[in-house]
Amino acid sequence: MNSTKSTNSHARPLELWGGLECTVNRVRDDYFHQLDRNGHASRADDIARFASLGIRAIRYPVLWERTAPDGVHAADWSWPDERLNALRAHGVTPIAGLIHHGSGPRHTSLVDPAFAEQLAEYAGAVAARYPWIEYYTPVNEPCTTARFAGLYGVWYPHGRDDRTFVQALLNQCRAVVLAMRAIRAVNPDAKLVQTDDLGKTYSTPEMATVAEFYNERRWLAWDLLCGMVGPEHALWSYLTKTGIPAEEFLWFRDNPCPPDVIGVNYYVTSERWLDHRPDRYPAHHRGVADGIPCADIEASRALATPTAGIAPLLHEIWDRYHIPLAVTEAHIDANREDQLRWLLEIWEAGKEVRANGVDLRAVTVWSLLGSFDWNSLVTCNNGYYEPGPFDVRTPEPRPTAVARMMRELSAGAPLSHPVLRGQGWWRRPGRWLCTPVATPDALTSITADGHTLVGKDAAPILITGATGTLGRAFARICRKRNLAYRLLSRQDMDITDPASVDRALDKYRPWAVVNTAGYVRVDDAERDAERCFRENAIGPAILAAACARHGVHLTTFSSDLVFDGALDRPYVESDAVAPLNVYGRSKAEAELRVQDKHPGALVVRTSAFFGPWDKYNFVTLALQTLERGEPFRAARDMAVSPTYVPDLAHACLDLAIDGESGVWHLANVGTLTWVELAEQAAARAGVDASRLEAVSAESYGFAAPRPRYTGLHSERGILLPSLDHALGRYLELRNEIDQEMEEVILMAESRQA
Repeated sequence: MNSTKSTNSHARPLELWGGLECTVNRVRDDYFHQLDRNGHASRADDIARFASLGIRAIRYPVLWERTAPDGVHAADWSWPDERLNALRAHGVTPIAGLIHHGSGPRHTSLVDPAFAEQLAEYAGAVAARYPWIEYYTPVNEPCTTARFAGLYGVWYPHGRDDRTFVQALLNQCRAVVLAMRAIRAVNPDAKLVQTDDLGKTYSTPEMATVAEFYNERRWLAWDLLCGMVGPEHALWSYLTKTGIPAEEFLWFRDNPCPPDVIGVNYYVTSERWLDHRPDRYPAHHRGVADGIPCADIEASRALATPTAGIAPLLHEIWDRYHIPLAVTEAHIDANREDQLRWLLEIWEAGKEVRANGVDLRAVTVWSLLGSFDWNSLVTCNNGYYEPGPFDVRTPEPRPTAVARMMRELSAGAPLSHPVLRGQGWWRRPGRWLCTPVATPDALTSITADGHTLVGKDAAPILITGATGTLGRAFARICRKRNLAYRLLSRQDMDITDPASVDRALDKYRPWAVVNTAGYVRVDDAERDAERCFRENAIGPAILAAACARHGVHLTTFSSDLVFDGALDRPYVESDAVAPLNVYGRSKAEAELRVQDKHPGALVVRTSAFFGPWDKYNFVTLALQTLERGEPFRAARDMAVSPTYVPDLAHACLDLAIDGESGVWHLANVGTLTWVELAEQAAARAGVDASRLEAVSAESYGFAAPRPRYTGLHSERGILLPSLDHALGRYLELRNEIDQEMEEVILMAESRQA
């Protein structure tokens, strides 16, 4: 990690740091512990994973609430002892965080007059135990935390007024000063890395006064620590009108503790747009500011031209303080390719501002193990997960494409992933939640590309099966995610013809193939086994061999019908296959052949598709029939794991981008009979199910024998949400018509004809 004694940042490369979401957040009397939820609390070998990314430093928790909740005299140092010494052994510098969006142990709070002294006592104990630690963040994001806890009422102590906000801010900043004083009594060379969210607010002229206030307020924590708050400060009147004595603010002038490194946290939500016309915006963005009805929305969701991103903001903070900077959180809640694009934008912005004289030391990838429920500001325990460089939904944290990109960045190697050649959603048409607003003049001279790789010969994903439900769904979702793709008919590429496959791969030069083609008529396969095996086993093997030769990732699909249904529990990937029918045997054979020809291929077992874009899946037919008041028959003695097609496509694309291989079960969490599926869908849709008839599977007279139970579970990782959640989203989209996509499909069908 860089020393802060020299400001000649150009003599050193931009460093890559890592960060670990570790919030112990209190909402009334409920605590949300990220370290428990991401598993790091009990998984010591994560340290080696973090070090493998090539990071120089890590923002690492030595949290007060976890280590010494009952006072320093009763502290349990065993956990930080093990982890911090492991980091030291791996050559990764810890930046010790003592409070992260928290309010301390249960006996205190952000407005407790004793808060600062108590945290300082703990900080001194940390320094005494680990005198070799050089970098500290005693309190993460004090201004942001004060807003959520003291002004917006979201976190404990749930204040909703300016006085509580300012008192919480003062307490946290005073805690930083006293904590660093206690730390430096042990280690005089200890350095403060002070983080906070760096955003900016833009507005219509009618909201300019409010925007100006917000843009001054964002500096408050850093201003206090730098001893810059006095009668001449732009917000002095606001601060003192809270009734808090002036002496509490002026104390910081007599006790300055300027950061050695200012840590900038930046998200797509950091830049805001205020508009005095709230009716133009979705209801949840409407509110009141300074007595004026208005909308407050992410700038990216409203402005016609995107902002330039973080680079101008880094110049602003550098010009204000002339203190070395680091981007201490870089993350976006998005699909995998946009996570990569976001990181690239921030990395390139960092290099740009360094070239223009800003002393930026590092970019920190946040969060190494992902995070839980930040879409609700950690006020709920809904299980909403945002992966990071590692995905913890697997038995052991699984490296994603972000981890690979981090290794390339830390090594100074060229960035290799083809998906980086697209723009992120925050720069694409379709990002708006309202009629786009003309971008303010001060921002219109920027380019909208975001990073230098945009448009540089993006290799496509080839999608076979242009006439099928799954192929069309992949094309639709690739278009939505701005992933270059080609939807191919059999005329474009016949997977049973090696020459046709090679021609297509040579022509399109894809980086990945998603094979959705194949024989799907389970009962007809009993009479047409030769064709079924040709299309389901021989063709995928030919495709796999060609993809292996060309260095192309392959995703192909298998079925729950490779199992015989004899188990009384859901099947996992390692269970032995024992198909009962020709179709199942063709899929089992395909699995073996594909993995033999292309060990890097991903084979996805799934079942019982339903989705909003085809008219013939079971759920759609059941609802349409029941809505007409007609009887609908469904099997009561066959259990499956239904799969929502959009969820399947998104997960497969993420896995392909990550370069995953082997057999993986993907189905929405839940196993039920066909009649139970119809009942659940009808209940969610508010449809009368009184004419639903539960019948035996035998009554259908299937030509192909069917297993009675083919529920799917995964020992590799549960990536799809619950069935109930999927049904809710299906109902929102079931009547959606995408005219542009319909034209793409018609073109593919015309080529097939």
